[in-house]
Amino acid sequence: MVTLDEILKPSELEKLKKAAHPNFLKPMLATLTEDYFDDPTWIYERKLDGVRCLVSIKNGKVRLYSRNANEMTNSYFELPKILRESGYKNLIADGEIVAFEGKTTSFSKLQGRIQLQDKEKLQNTKIKIHLYLFDILYYDSYLLGDLPLRIRKKILKKVIDWNNNIRYTTHRNAKGKEFLEKACNKGWEGVIAKDALGTYVNSRSRKWLKFKCSLGQELVIGGFTEPQGEREGFGAMLVGFYKDGNLHYAGKVGTGFNDSFLQKWRSEFNKLTQKESPFKNFKDTAGGRNHWIKPKYVGQFGFTEWTKNNKLRHPTFLGMRNDKNPLEVVKETSLE
Repeated sequence: MVTLDEILKPSELEKLKKAAHPNFLKPMLATLTEDYFDDPTWIYERKLDGVRCLVSIKNGKVRLYSRNANEMTNSYFELPKILRESGYKNLIADGEIVAFEGKTTSFSKLQGRIQLQDKEKLQNTKIKIHLYLFDILYYDSYLLGDLPLRIRKKILKKVIDWNNNIRYTTHRNAKGKEFLEKACNKGWEGVIAKDALGTYVNSRSRKWLKFKCSLGQELVIGGFTEPQGEREGFGAMLVGFYKDGNLHYAGKVGTGFNDSFLQKWRSEFNKLTQKESPFKNFKDTAGGRNHWIKPKYVGQFGFTEWTKNNKLRHPTFLGMRNDKNPLEVVKETSLE
């Protein structure tokens, strides 16, 4: 096992805090911006279109957690097996689980894994996944969050045995706008800009910034419409976001679904129906064609823009999310 003494300078070792293994650490979250920039003190990573994953290894036992501390170890069974075989004893690393459609990460493709619960079906799945790690928070009895990001990435690169399934998230230095242009031309979701001297904080921060190629975010599902014509299941989802503790209506989404999804989720939605709309600002003029549900589920949606009255323009459904707490879903706005 590589030790921190072999990687760090004495002055860097002095900054470390010895601590018991914390099991889980709340992840650092990036803030959206449209103010793209070049800066030699920042690094720029590819924005991956997947599911956030905290890898926690304690005394050799591997657990995978979502950003909300929901355990995902069994859902992505091949990753813990590989990590166990590498013999790590104690660490916590931060990353993203992805599936590829060609050379591009695809949240829609990953849906085939997210929705699987049956153990036999999981074992027989043909959807290959990869874990991209981009940070390390705990290693060899020490918390690493107070070290600069560039040092943490150096530690991460040296202590992990990289392979086809467990991959290091590379970065560019300084040229953020050029990297974003290349990312968008390749069909990527965007770029994450990170302060290379920044520490790791367990909250949303302006030291990590999202440069997006296209608009999209998670939204809460508060209802659905009846299907029309030959369509089965449901017609559209009624979605929204929370503001000041209330769910605000953001529009309806009727594209991006296949037949099996429509039928399966109509059955799930039927279990949650209620008489009153969960949306604060929705005036129902549909004459009973709208159905209201408890706002339990969160989906990922793409769209072209927000209108002036906070409605989605040309939205499409990308997939369901089980790693998001509905109450934490707010309208994602860029920095002023």
